[in-house]
Amino acid sequence: MRSRWRPLASILSSVTLVLVVLYFAREPLLFGLGKVLVHTEVPVHVDAIVVIGGDASGNRVLKAAQLVKDGYAPIAIVSGAGAQYGFHESELAIELAVKHGFARETLLPVRYAAASTKDEAIADIRALRERGAHSYILVTSSSHTARATRVFRGTAPDLEIHTVAAFQPHWNDGKWWIEREGRKAWLFEAMKTVGDFIGL
Repeated sequence: MRSRWRPLASILSSVTLVLVVLYFAREPLLFGLGKVLVHTEVPVHVDAIVVIGGDASGNRVLKAAQLVKDGYAPIAIVSGAGAQYGFHESELAIELAVKHGFARETLLPVRYAAASTKDEAIADIRALRERGAHSYILVTSSSHTARATRVFRGTAPDLEIHTVAAFQPHWNDGKWWIEREGRKAWLFEAMKTVGDFIGL
């Protein structure tokens, strides 16, 4: 009888050991799952800055405007997904930056209707080329940086790209699992990343 239960006891012991290891290693594992979504660099001097839309907090446009003010580029191209309450997202973003004391003339709106980061990249790259830019800083939220960098680089491999993350609420410096909004941000971006890799 004892020999019959021995394989089951061995399996249960192994499963228990794995669960214990996962429990104590959960934070490094979760941090790593967040880190694969992030690609950010130290800012460098470039021809222009591109700030991606989709950030209701305004942190992206404020980061881009500050980079311009600090002399990293002469202008920031501000894009967005489309109209909201009769205003284009880029216009609302620029108004926010102006209210924070940044110069309107350094913020260039790019108006178009985008359904994806790829659509946005096409419109923004067109605006960069019209200005004769050969290098740019891409500004977006932390969890969006890695995927956005791949999309923009793939859209214009001849242009020099550097990515800088803007502050992202609820991301908690990579400890995204602490808050519900952080968990949602990770899940949505992870799903979009997988979708990009399989061509959805």
